[in-house]
Amino acid sequence: MDQSAREKFSQKMIDILNMGALNLALGIGYQLGLFDVMDAMGGPAGSRQIAGKSGLNQRYIEEWLGVMATGGVITVSRADDGVLLFHLPKAHGDFLTRRSGNSNLGVYTQEIPLLNRTAMDGVLKGFTTGEGVPYETYGKFQSFMSELADAKHRQVLVDTFLPSVAKGEVVSALQKGIRVCDLGCGQGVAVCLMAKAFPNSWFVGLDISGEAIRDAAANARQENLSNAEFRCLDAAKLSGSAEFGNAFQYITAFDSIHDQTRPMAALHGVYHMLRPGGFFSMVDIAASSDLSKNLDHPMGPFLYTVSLMHCMPVGLVDKGRGLGMMWGREKALDMLARAGFSDIKVESIPEDSFNDHFLCRK
Repeated sequence: MDQSAREKFSQKMIDILNMGALNLALGIGYQLGLFDVMDAMGGPAGSRQIAGKSGLNQRYIEEWLGVMATGGVITVSRADDGVLLFHLPKAHGDFLTRRSGNSNLGVYTQEIPLLNRTAMDGVLKGFTTGEGVPYETYGKFQSFMSELADAKHRQVLVDTFLPSVAKGEVVSALQKGIRVCDLGCGQGVAVCLMAKAFPNSWFVGLDISGEAIRDAAANARQENLSNAEFRCLDAAKLSGSAEFGNAFQYITAFDSIHDQTRPMAALHGVYHMLRPGGFFSMVDIAASSDLSKNLDHPMGPFLYTVSLMHCMPVGLVDKGRGLGMMWGREKALDMLARAGFSDIKVESIPEDSFNDHFLCRK
């Protein structure tokens, strides 16, 4: 390696260390609501003011502000009396606060630290044994995924995504009344949003996590939704089910197929559950199945790391397939076709450049 290449990679390593540390501090600030507090202030404020508004310890906030300032997330000025003032520019708040809707990138800053805390030992062991990491190992990750789903779905699912499906045909059917299934529903955010928006339709959420299903049912009760139910079931085991055969006119799977231990069997289950003429919306990461074509992906390292720490090891449990998050468009199309779908369209998603919408009709 010549001197120029050495210096270039040395700088890259410094950038990695700085950005990794910054991600950790960003995740802390997001979780504690500090960005929301600073955003609401609308202008420069001292650490004492920020502590007062947030109800948090001033000394901890001062150290955190040091990370944010040196990382270029906030700006620093000085008051006439010499006190340092800190400001979160609105353009930065547009991506870091809970008001950001589908543009919210702040919520993702919690993901790597959380995965490191919950799954590191299991993943390190997996490098030697080849075994997966059980779903229950991830603990608080379920709550995080619910928060992530909330950030993604709250502002766009009903008003933007669903109207775009099949040029409004699905929304028209939902308004009249159909049966809908959400596969890998987690804590039921998408199901509850749809059930509230379309009271004439009936919604069923499926997930393999009993804890997630209990939380989803509790959320539905809290919303007084009488048209939503949740079942602890594995879609990979439903392809021969009489109860679920041709039971739904619309099925959704938001970033859940790649986590399945038996994804091919799960897709066969979807085909079995879907009525002739019905639609299946599979939303998953927009990427290629060929790693060499993902080298310029704007979030490639982040997505592959999340896959390494969660999606792949969860999918490897019980000698599962272990597709991983970056299984890619080509592999997805092949598997959908082998599941029985012949009418498959890959569509972009309004306000979401990182996912593909695989719209299938039976």
